Amino acid sequence: MSAEQDELSRQLAFTQALQAVTNSIHATRNLDEIMLELSQSVCDLFNADRLTIYVLDDTRTAIVSKVKTGINSAKELRLPINEQSLAGFVALHKRGLNITDAYDDTELERYSRELRFLKAVDQHTGYRTKQMLVSPVLDESNRSLVGVVQLINNRADEPFSMLMERGLNELCKTLAIALKQRIGGQPFVANTKYDYLVADGILSTAEFELAARAARRKQMDLEETLIQEFQVSITAIGQSLAKFFGDSYEPYRGDRIKPAELLKNIKPGFAQSNGWLPVDETPEGIVVIALDPAQLKNSHQATQILGKQKIVYRVTTKREFDQTCDLFFGESMTLGNIDDMLSTLDEQDEEGNETVDVSAAQDNELVKLVNKIIVDAYHLGASDIHIEPYPGKQKTLIRIRRDGSLMNFIEVPAAYRSALVARLKIMCDLDISERRRPQDGKIQFKRFGPLDIELRVATVPTQGGLEDVVMRILAAGEPIPLEKLALSQPNLENLKKTVSKPYGLFFVCGPTGSGKTTTLHSVLKFLNTPETKIWTAEDPVEITQAGLRQVQMNPKAGLTFATAMKAFLRADPDVIMVGEMRDKETAATGIEASLTGHLVLATLHTNSAPESIIRLLDMGMDPFNFSDALLGILAQRLAKRLCSKCKQAYHPDDAEIDALCDEYAEELLPTPPWQQNAQTERANLLELWKQQFADSNGQFTFYRRKGCEQCASTGYKGRVGLHELLVGSDEIKKKIQEHARVAELFSVALEHGMRTLKQDGIEKVLQGLTDIHQVHTVCIK
Repeated sequence: MSAEQDELSRQLAFTQALQAVTNSIHATRNLDEIMLELSQSVCDLFNADRLTIYVLDDTRTAIVSKVKTGINSAKELRLPINEQSLAGFVALHKRGLNITDAYDDTELERYSRELRFLKAVDQHTGYRTKQMLVSPVLDESNRSLVGVVQLINNRADEPFSMLMERGLNELCKTLAIALKQRIGGQPFVANTKYDYLVADGILSTAEFELAARAARRKQMDLEETLIQEFQVSITAIGQSLAKFFGDSYEPYRGDRIKPAELLKNIKPGFAQSNGWLPVDETPEGIVVIALDPAQLKNSHQATQILGKQKIVYRVTTKREFDQTCDLFFGESMTLGNIDDMLSTLDEQDEEGNETVDVSAAQDNELVKLVNKIIVDAYHLGASDIHIEPYPGKQKTLIRIRRDGSLMNFIEVPAAYRSALVARLKIMCDLDISERRRPQDGKIQFKRFGPLDIELRVATVPTQGGLEDVVMRILAAGEPIPLEKLALSQPNLENLKKTVSKPYGLFFVCGPTGSGKTTTLHSVLKFLNTPETKIWTAEDPVEITQAGLRQVQMNPKAGLTFATAMKAFLRADPDVIMVGEMRDKETAATGIEASLTGHLVLATLHTNSAPESIIRLLDMGMDPFNFSDALLGILAQRLAKRLCSKCKQAYHPDDAEIDALCDEYAEELLPTPPWQQNAQTERANLLELWKQQFADSNGQFTFYRRKGCEQCASTGYKGRVGLHELLVGSDEIKKKIQEHARVAELFSVALEHGMRTLKQDGIEKVLQGLTDIHQVHTVCIK
């Protein structure tokens, strides 16, 4: 390491230690704590032998020692503010001194002819004072004297450095607040709503002043400057506001249901300009979030608008207030605002008939509301929209599924539940008079709104003569490259090798919503070249890509997967992709196509790769033809991904690692190597993990969810795929021909390199992509 690098390292270490000391000073309650707990830390920081802290006395003509280390440290020193002592000189002129030798009168005369060091104290104690670093403690608001800090004798017997001189100046700024407000145990008094960030040690005084200056210079809000440039968390700011105003802090919640009834008299502009908003109705009262609860209480504005109901005031940050306003009032495209639309829907008698429903379904406001619900759900990243009417006067709840989990979205007045369902039926050409049996259809939303998306719609009769509607959002999108599917390296290499073969049968299996179609299109993107003719039969066509000839299924017109497959065989294909092999005819045609020189890709609704083989055999497939055709089967699930912004790292203990290792090894127990010597195999597995996932010290790093504004306080954002790839090896094909059971197929596949869904999930836990709870959630074994 060069001398320059060494110096930079020393400066960094000093700065970090200084920050720790200033944070500790802010956390103390009175001067006694500073004296007892921090005086030694300050001496160590500056490598000083002794420390004295003086404060201004009541007469303002002298300074008195309050913190003093060394011999006779209990005895109080009183020095007049004049040039007869070093500390008195600093107090008089409000400037620091850095003395090499306090006994050198020539050095002292460079500052003042009158300046003298009181040698009598040394003579009395036998102590020899040499180096001294002295700095005034000043009130930054008016430059008035608060006290003096004096460091005596550098332990290295050399002058105090410029770095230490600057550090003492910073320390004195922090002490100014402590000495002013905590002498005699006085409680801390905040002058601004952000002062508790300093008092709680989140920021130093210098950092806060720097943030304030930066905000003024850039004409930014101080809160945003603290968040963006000084990495202060929103939670810390919220807690500072709560202490200042004396009200609870209310963080932003992305899953909050919009309280349409409370917002009917509040417009977006009013909420933003006045800085308050009702967000919930609880047994304790109406919860109102505000930027300045004290002002709102004094104005009685909330009481006048919301009526005489009890109001619970909560404080929130500016950013979170804006997020809540955007959640409640945010507009998508030019569709307007949901709450404004709901407020125009008058509550009316539910005793209606079909004619009334048709008329209401065509009402302009309801039409706009339905469009707005779909557009907002799409922009929130929802995969499904659930319309759930309840009997009587209960409101209709609308929920959306995002990242695999349902969350409340909005509520619609009970009087419009039938009209809402009727409108959706009209959009997908269903029979609005039929309420007793399920129906399904599709909405081409481009005909009705600003988005080019398709929705697959299913209606289900529920008790009380009502109907639920579930809509799956099928957004046209680009295929994802194989390398970005979060496949493990062995799985990625084996998958590419498998699908690169000129003919054969390859399946992707998993439950609905597990990403099967997305994976197949990623495979097609890998295979899609100008030399390759690719036909696809899909229901519906969700992802499009140039170079593919994609066919939409239409059972009403007689176009099914089986008929499409037969047509493809006459259309000179190289690759055929079938949306789903759900019947014997489609599966038989697929096997025939694969045996006649075509690569056939398809999906199956099965739980695991080996179980898919049994499922196809149960359909009536010939085991010899099927085994000859099979290239491989990829089973997959989607687990929630830990939010990259807020996930918390931690080092697991040995018990947690052992439990994870045992769970991983449990899948391998049926294989011959583990049956012969499980203990050795387990040790080898643990050693392999350390090589792949641990640091140089053999320490693993796991992550746990926390929650932030980016992930709506859930701790998860997005999803990650878990994969189980079974390659059609000779051993597997032999087992298929012998009608082997699932357990035998599993054992052979594991022995030849397959890793189960759970094992792949555990490896992604080790990589920090998800947690074991999510792996257990999506893996049934």
